[in-house]
Amino acid sequence: MGNVLLFAATIGDILLYVVLCVVPAILTFVAVKFLDHLRRRDAESEAKQIIGRAEEEVQRRRREVEIELKELAIQYKAEGEKELRKLREELHSRERSLDKRQDALEQQGEQLRKQEKIVEGTQRKLAERLQDVSQRNQELTKLLDLQRQTLHELSGLSRDEATSRLLESLKTELQQESGSVILKHERRLAEICDAKAREMLLTSIQRYAAAHTAETTTSTVDIPNDEMKGRIIGREGRNIRAFEKATGVDVIIDDTPGVVIVSAFDMVRREVARLALNRLIADGRIHPSRIEEIVADTQRELERHIQRTGEEAAEEADVHGLNERVINLLGRLQFRTSYSQNVLRHSIEVAFLAGALADEIGLDGTLARRCGLLHDIGKAADHEAEGGHPKIGADLLKRYGEPPEVVHAAAGHHDDLKVDSPYTVLVAAADACSASRPGARRETLERYVKRMEELESIASEFAGVEQAFAIQAGREMRVLVSSRETTDETAAKVCRDIVKAFEERLTYPGEIKVTVLRETRYTEMAR
Repeated sequence: MGNVLLFAATIGDILLYVVLCVVPAILTFVAVKFLDHLRRRDAESEAKQIIGRAEEEVQRRRREVEIELKELAIQYKAEGEKELRKLREELHSRERSLDKRQDALEQQGEQLRKQEKIVEGTQRKLAERLQDVSQRNQELTKLLDLQRQTLHELSGLSRDEATSRLLESLKTELQQESGSVILKHERRLAEICDAKAREMLLTSIQRYAAAHTAETTTSTVDIPNDEMKGRIIGREGRNIRAFEKATGVDVIIDDTPGVVIVSAFDMVRREVARLALNRLIADGRIHPSRIEEIVADTQRELERHIQRTGEEAAEEADVHGLNERVINLLGRLQFRTSYSQNVLRHSIEVAFLAGALADEIGLDGTLARRCGLLHDIGKAADHEAEGGHPKIGADLLKRYGEPPEVVHAAAGHHDDLKVDSPYTVLVAAADACSASRPGARRETLERYVKRMEELESIASEFAGVEQAFAIQAGREMRVLVSSRETTDETAAKVCRDIVKAFEERLTYPGEIKVTVLRETRYTEMAR
């Protein structure tokens, strides 16, 4: 009985143990299944959300792509319209060009018709002339026959002798008539050439309207008070010595109130000194180191200004492709004057006039403007080299690769050598127009009249001179001598003596051309 109870208790324990082990496992399994179900449901929900967001993103991207496509379509449409407008403008431009060409052809046709009419008129006149000449030949033949018979009857000469005498008489008459006809046509051609040349010069001058006065450089510097003179001089003259050494000029400080004079042969150094002195006076700190600093800064600024001025002058004259050194020399001409006429403005004016004259006679206007702009380039360096500015300028231009026409124009625009190029003649004419027109070179009326009177009085002092006239602002003298008191040889001597007197007794820029005219006149009264 006890064993049975023990066995029953053991069985009960085992069952209890089994129950205790199986029930948690079952509960764990149920819990896992339940959690797995919950996770699956969350995953499905999250997948649906991801799919929804993806669909929204796809819709958004689709709308953006549609918008981009619309923008591209609009852009392509705008570009197409722009290209279409451009093509239309080109077509309109071509139509206008064709219209202009058609008008030009119509004008040429009209001119040809006019010329045909002129030719027809000329042919009619020639036919009339030929008929008239034929009639005159017939009359001359009759007169010759009559003269031959008369001479034979009166003189009793043989036919051969009479023929020879008649031919000699006719030869003499024909020589006289042909000489008079040649002189008549020469005078008419000279008048036509003078009129054409005068018309071309007037047209060229009218097409270029320049200022009648030019700027001039100054060599005086205003100071606020006389105390500033002492500061400029410095202790024992160290400031003025430092300034003169740095600039290469002479500073003149005298008793003149409120003014300091800067003197230098080189106009650029003089301008550097003037600007630097003004800056030092405005700054107030005047000592050697500051002077050297200001002078160096001023020199750099002026060099940039010179280069910029040369470029602007070349651009204004429409001349391109110049060497940098030539442009620099061109800018330096701004600080060079001749009788108060600024040489740079004079060069630009000569360029325009020469170009206009070249266009009038059918030459290259661009090359003529280049010759005119650079004809006085030697004046920018004539203080650095020996010789006149034409030779210096020609050497510089040849060195920097300018065309032969430009070099020859610079060397020969003052008739210093034989003229081989038509552009040299154009530049010389434009140079004379620019220099001699009223107001180009500032000079008081009294001084101008006095100079003209001096020229005329010196020329009138010589024996045989009846009248003397100064023309072209004193650049040329016309002297009339008496034919009774002088011969051709003595007239040449008078011309040379007048030139020597001008060279010895007068100071003048450039050259003075002296022309001596000797004329014989015979006057009779027909009663």
